[in-house]
Amino acid sequence: MSNIKSLKPESLWSNFHELTQIPRPSKKEDKAAAWAKAFGEKLGLETIVDAIGNVIIRKPASPGMENLMGVVLQGHLDMVPQKNSDKKHDFEKDPIETVVDGEWVRANGTTLGADNGIGVAAALAVLQDKSLKHGPLEVLLTIDEETGMTGAFELKPNLLKGDILLNLDSEDEGELYIGCAGGMNTTGKLKYKEEPVPAGMTAFKISVTGLKGGHSGLDINLGRGNANKIMNRILWAAQDLGLRIASLDGGSLRNAIPREAFATVVIPEKHKTDFLNLINDCKAVYSNEFATPDPGLTLLAESAAMPSGIMEAGAQSRLIKIVYGVPNAVMRMSTEISGIVETSTNMAIVKAEKGEARITCLLRSSVDSAKISLGHMTQSVMELGGMEVLHDGTYPGWKPNVNSVILKTMKDVYLKKYGKTPEVKVIHAGLECGIIGAVYPKMELISFGPTIRFPHSPDEKVNIATVAKFYDFLTETLAAIPKK
Repeated sequence: MSNIKSLKPESLWSNFHELTQIPRPSKKEDKAAAWAKAFGEKLGLETIVDAIGNVIIRKPASPGMENLMGVVLQGHLDMVPQKNSDKKHDFEKDPIETVVDGEWVRANGTTLGADNGIGVAAALAVLQDKSLKHGPLEVLLTIDEETGMTGAFELKPNLLKGDILLNLDSEDEGELYIGCAGGMNTTGKLKYKEEPVPAGMTAFKISVTGLKGGHSGLDINLGRGNANKIMNRILWAAQDLGLRIASLDGGSLRNAIPREAFATVVIPEKHKTDFLNLINDCKAVYSNEFATPDPGLTLLAESAAMPSGIMEAGAQSRLIKIVYGVPNAVMRMSTEISGIVETSTNMAIVKAEKGEARITCLLRSSVDSAKISLGHMTQSVMELGGMEVLHDGTYPGWKPNVNSVILKTMKDVYLKKYGKTPEVKVIHAGLECGIIGAVYPKMELISFGPTIRFPHSPDEKVNIATVAKFYDFLTETLAAIPKK
């Protein structure tokens, strides 16, 4: 493990190091919340934990700056728990092993949690520093952002006092985000009967591994392979050889492009050689298809213990067709902002075992009507295959305000300090700004952060130099906040 505490600014990196030592997967961030609460109390600051578990810490204005607009520094406490299949790591018990790798900090075989641990660490560093100049400050640390934005949804009105919210959860230094996509989960469930395995069969475990995966919003336009879709192509091709499915297990999180998928299947013994040849053929074809975005793609078929049962043939056929037919990846690019995805969908999870198959997709769009239409499209395919369908977890997009006071302030600060104007963008990912803005409609919002690459995957890394620049920009911005 590398010592990240010696990196600059030391207070930020020290806070982040402490966070890496606290297990905090989504819905299991209670220890991180307790740590943040104790952090605020140790500084002698007003510290509140609301009914849902969000932590709010207030710091009074610097002398003579009490009349500035109040600022809320906002981040989320939870992290996405993803690891490589060969890595032994329990996200509910084990600390994250950090590695300084040249210009970057990454983890050892797991997600790093820079999303959004760096933002949280920066906000707490601001609370620690008595030399900073700023108006009235609040730090809002929410829970369960990654799986349901629960903390933001349950935030009550009249709890925050600030006029401006700085969301510290973006992932490209030098960019200011003033809008984001909304999202919705669509889940299909299919009940099926299990049948005994016929005589004369041999069992295999099929593995699709080595994909990069990534954030299902930020990386969806990169053309990376979806392990569930690739696995399904193999199953489709092997049906003619008499393949029968015993179980499927692909993907684990709705907001991560699935990197791995596994299937336990049986094949007639007489077709064993043909099946292994088919796997090799698929390996060659798919490796060629995904050579650029996913050069590490690996397909493997290994002998396995004979399962106790298999999916009945009719349900298997329907499931394979559903997975093939349900849309995935980018559906439409924005016609208003060049290079920005408007609407997309991620087939995040495909599982089948013990009589139930389940498919979970995360749909995103900056246009609510397009998101709803995509939900209907997905629902139609699933229902035609006999699935029961549920839409939930809907959250709104964040409508841009190009005339906000904080946008002008931050553009001016960045230009004066770095000699160039920051890019102003809308992000194809879910930020809490839209939800919080609905609760506090008069609050001005903006999102920014350091450069983080490959969030929601074990390749996640944060650029060291941009962390220092991000924090410097944050503190300069706080000193430049206009009067009420």
